[in-house]
Amino acid sequence: MVAFGVGLGALVAFHQFKLPPVLPALLQSYDYDRALAGGFMSIYAVAGLLLSLPLGRLIDRRGAGRFICLAFALLVAASALAVAAPESGLVMLGARGLEGVAFAVCAIIGPALANLSASPRQLPLVAALTATWVPIGQLAATLFAPVALAVGRWWWLWAAGLLATLAMAWWTRALERAGRLTPSGIGAGGGPEDRARRTAPPPWSRPQRTALILAAATFMLWSAQYFAYMTWLPQYLVEVHGLSEIGAIAGYTLPVAVLLAVNLLTGLALRAGVPIGPLLAAAMASQAAVWWLVPVTTGPVAGIASLIVYGVGAGIVPVCLFGLPGAILGGSRAGPRAFAVLMTGRNMGVLVGPVLLAAAYEPTGSWAAAVPIFGAATTAAAAVALYFAARRGTAPRPH
Repeated sequence: MVAFGVGLGALVAFHQFKLPPVLPALLQSYDYDRALAGGFMSIYAVAGLLLSLPLGRLIDRRGAGRFICLAFALLVAASALAVAAPESGLVMLGARGLEGVAFAVCAIIGPALANLSASPRQLPLVAALTATWVPIGQLAATLFAPVALAVGRWWWLWAAGLLATLAMAWWTRALERAGRLTPSGIGAGGGPEDRARRTAPPPWSRPQRTALILAAATFMLWSAQYFAYMTWLPQYLVEVHGLSEIGAIAGYTLPVAVLLAVNLLTGLALRAGVPIGPLLAAAMASQAAVWWLVPVTTGPVAGIASLIVYGVGAGIVPVCLFGLPGAILGGSRAGPRAFAVLMTGRNMGVLVGPVLLAAAYEPTGSWAAAVPIFGAATTAAAAVALYFAARRGTAPRPH
């Protein structure tokens, strides 16, 4: 079930991140407005902001199976729309919006299933595995993109996403027949005590609610800069460093590969007893440093070092953030409602970040305009993360 939860998240992450590696080719072919192109990523967040909290409550009561099937249907429809009329920016935006609804569903169900299927001792490792679903999907899209671009068929990425969706639908059907999609804590499965507990879930204490809201705020600030960075990095490498489209994809891949490895190492560190709060604050500070140092990291060596340092910080942060609901509430209570709060913060960041970077670029034609904006955002996120370092009773070490 942990593998299925991670796979579900990786699927929708693939759909979301299939865009950035081919964005330079799409801009060249269809001449989209840059703000609109940034919206192709940010539209995911609109669906998440509108739907995450009500979805969390509905999934909590009615189970995961029907919502996963809905997500798959939306992904299939979106892929067909995008490939049918890519020249229309509004059609592409609408297709990405449908994918965003599917993402909102799976981003709640995947982590919740993984957490509720794990023992308390394994929660730190599950948090690490949960955090890998974004880089796994992102890396898969990035590695397949050069093949599609080499033959001039960007839409092959959309076809690959469609095939992956059908494969996950088969896996989901097999698990549903076996009754595996209703672990204790989700839906109508279990005995009378489980059903009573799900009907009237125990209320969160004030410190727990405050901690969850601050975790969501931290995710918002971090996601804004991360999705801005990863959406526009290929275009930045083409325009500023003069790389080819394939070379830009290689540069884009480096921080993703680093953060994927760091995800797993961070889970081991948390399981060994490293406290979440200080680790989260330190990683946020490293992300802020990368942004503030952009003006002096334009050379090849400094640029590669910057990508690696960014990847390390980006690998630590999501593991800590996905580990916070279990640390705050206990693994058995970190269900869809808790992850809906966390994902609401993430979606706010995804909504603002890519469009904000595009808006900062337009007046000056310079990427340097983004430095103070996202440097300040990551600095603020590091400051909020200090709350978890100071309030260990609110966010205990989950080992």
